[in-house]
Amino acid sequence: MTLGLGGETLEGLERSCAGASRDRIIAAPGGLGLERIEARFHGNAFDLHRHDTYAIGVTLDGVQRFHYRGAVQHSLPGQVIVLHPDELHDGGAGTEDGLRYRILYLEPSLLLDCLGGEPLPFVRDAVVSDPRLRDTLLSALTPLDEELGDLFVADFVAQLAQELRRHAGQPAKSAGKTAWRAASLARDYLEENAERPVRSDELEAVTGLDRYALSRHFRATYSTSPHRFLLMRRLQRARRMIVEEESLAEIAAAAGFSDQSHFNRHFKKAFGVTPGRWATLVRSATRSVVAKPRDAR
Repeated sequence: MTLGLGGETLEGLERSCAGASRDRIIAAPGGLGLERIEARFHGNAFDLHRHDTYAIGVTLDGVQRFHYRGAVQHSLPGQVIVLHPDELHDGGAGTEDGLRYRILYLEPSLLLDCLGGEPLPFVRDAVVSDPRLRDTLLSALTPLDEELGDLFVADFVAQLAQELRRHAGQPAKSAGKTAWRAASLARDYLEENAERPVRSDELEAVTGLDRYALSRHFRATYSTSPHRFLLMRRLQRARRMIVEEESLAEIAAAAGFSDQSHFNRHFKKAFGVTPGRWATLVRSATRSVVAKPRDAR
């Protein structure tokens, strides 16, 4: 299991012993202005270069060593690296044990849309020890093989923008008077349409706010994101269907999940057990109640 600073577990990123000595890059499904990869390297990996995106990642195993803004930087497991667009840098493993990390490349236009024209946040420290920022990143980097939905990306970029602004020393935006009403309208719409995918542009039309402002206001009002709220409505529907003894494959499709594996993963993350285990528990309890003889009078 991979540990961060202080021994905290990075969930879902267990160490893979098989083929650990092979250098490779694993690319996630792309799109939406985000590119995500996992990289495993020994020695020097990249020569000096620059790109027009943010590069923000989490070191998982080993030591990440790179030159950035005239200094040599080192990132340990659990630490975050933040590289600003168009800044010259290289990269590689800092020890003979090799290096494993996950990183996303974020188009600045996404942040600019989210920030409403404010300057791009510049984080001076290339290596950051911050569990909150790390966990925000891992929400998009785990699991790597899962395509990111439209609602998720809007909320993720809004959260990431807040974290980058905090580290850049930029004050947070204050919520406007329409925040609660917009969040309430979005919540009602999500509940009414929980059986299907809902896109950010639908919520924008319903609330009159852009997707990033809405995500901030929704989270401030309900302590969760629109994406998470919709996901939980689907999972609650799935639990009701399990009690009715529908097949798990049919439940996954009816609840709006792309396949049963996708359904299983989210169900366990939400409730701590797999759908199959839940079905065994609730159906056994139901049959026990039905079979129990009535008390003698």
